[in-house]
Amino acid sequence: MIRPAPNQDPIRRKIEALSTQLSLPTVRRALGILEGEHPSGERGSGYDYLGVRPYEPGDESRLIDWRSSARMGRPMITERERLTTSRVWLLMDAGAQMGATTPSGESAATVAANALRMFAALSLRRSDEVSLVMADAESIRRLPSRGGFAMFERTLDQALCKPMQARRNLDALLDYALRVRDRNALVVLATDETAIGEGQMDAIRSLGRTHPLSVVSVATVNPLSPASGFPRVVDASSSRQVPAFLRGARQGQDVDTHRHYQALALKRDLARSGATLIRSGSSQGMFNQFVRLLSTALAASGPSAAPSWLTAGGAL
Repeated sequence: MIRPAPNQDPIRRKIEALSTQLSLPTVRRALGILEGEHPSGERGSGYDYLGVRPYEPGDESRLIDWRSSARMGRPMITERERLTTSRVWLLMDAGAQMGATTPSGESAATVAANALRMFAALSLRRSDEVSLVMADAESIRRLPSRGGFAMFERTLDQALCKPMQARRNLDALLDYALRVRDRNALVVLATDETAIGEGQMDAIRSLGRTHPLSVVSVATVNPLSPASGFPRVVDASSSRQVPAFLRGARQGQDVDTHRHYQALALKRDLARSGATLIRSGSSQGMFNQFVRLLSTALAASGPSAAPSWLTAGGAL
């Protein structure tokens, strides 16, 4: 069980500040780049030509069609179909293993939930339809977000208050994602780094080829490393303490090396399908990774696409 304390959580305050400090055009551009832009049928600044109209105060000057303006004798704006998405699916592993401790001392579920809040904050700012899906071995629950970010947080907090006792079922969660019919919908999958093995990679690769995809991978404490800072380590599934004779510098290094290799392989596989990986062992680290991801995407679209504090990696 996770008892939410939004007023005491500095990361949640930073998430709210991020969504309010970024302008709406910047939010749309950042998410559009991350998910792969596509036609929406709405007017905006995309690629498909719709027509021209007279310039109005507040229009972006870069949209002025100078040839049409010269022909008409007044400034004219080129209208194009706006490229965006309208649905976001936030999929969270709610198995008992998500009660594992991270290097920051938080549970994996807390870190994963804060990462999903980052996507929800910007998506809801863009007026997307956001659905939260939580799954374990006993059930899959879809929790639609009806309202703004505050309502989403309330829905997520209530879900996290329930004890996570059933084992995880990541295969079922991936199967659910693969059955999302809207191929333009952004899918965000949040789990811990030990959950994704070769058995799940085929489904993740398929999902990355069919949908815009981001994977949130939460790093957990190395159970065999004495240097983890936790003298007593308990298995999240069985509640049994890891025997002291199994823990040692060599064993801990082997686990770290294996996890590092798996993370690199996952990142490489996701990149091949145009998907992204956000991995950290703390909510603060997830926030930093998310901001870095946004700034990189915006910088790639032009130096003027993002505020200077974001492209410079400024902290909120």
